[in-house]
Formats: sequence, structure tokens, C-alpha cells
Amino acid sequence: MSVMDIVRNWSEKRKEKSQAFKKIQEQDRLEEMVEERKKSANRRELERYMKEREEMEIKKQLDIIRKRKQKEVWKSNSILKKNKSILRNERPILKEKNIFANNKNIFKKQECMFKW
Repeated sequence: MSVMDIVRNWSEKRKEKSQAFKKIQEQDRLEEMVEERKKSANRRELERYMKEREEMEIKKQLDIIRKRKQKEVWKSNSILKKNKSILRNERPILKEKNIFANNKNIFKKQECMFKW
């Protein structure tokens, strides 16, 4: 068997699988349509509202889980544990008084040392 034969067989198998999958999907769609048509309009509307409510609940639960996981990631990160927050830093330079706070403009026009 050559490489081309192997590739050809593989692509044919893949096409067969995709066609079988499409047939199954089409059958499911048709069955759903038949079931929906058997139901009354009120029943379909009620089921739609119930699905929407269920989706909202699922979304809320996912948001809670994602936030919890994000917190765990931030807490478990060893790099973030070692480095403290910038706002609560123990560096002495951040505790020094600002020497420029009460001074007037230090860059005011001064006499030039060189005369042209």
C-alpha cells in the first residue's frame, strides 16, 4: 500500500462517518418537528418559557462557578503570594515625605551662565 492509498482510505472513511452523522441529525430533526406539531400552541409556549428559565439558572450557576475558580487561581498563584500588593508595600521609598510638594516651580527661569 502506498501513502496515497492510505490517505484515500482515510478520507473515504471520514466522509462515510460525516454522511452517517448528517443522516442521524436529519432523523432527529424530523422527529422533533413531528413531536412539536403534535403539541398545542399553549404547550409549546409553556415549554419555551421553561427552557428559558432553565437556561438562566444554568447561566447563573456557571457565573458563580467561574468566579469561584478565578478566586482560587488568584489565591493559589505562588508568584502573587510572594509579591505583596503595591498599595501595601514595605519599601521605605514609598514612606518618605514628598520633597517637591511645597516647593514652587524648581524649573523657573534662571540666569544663564553663558552669555552670547
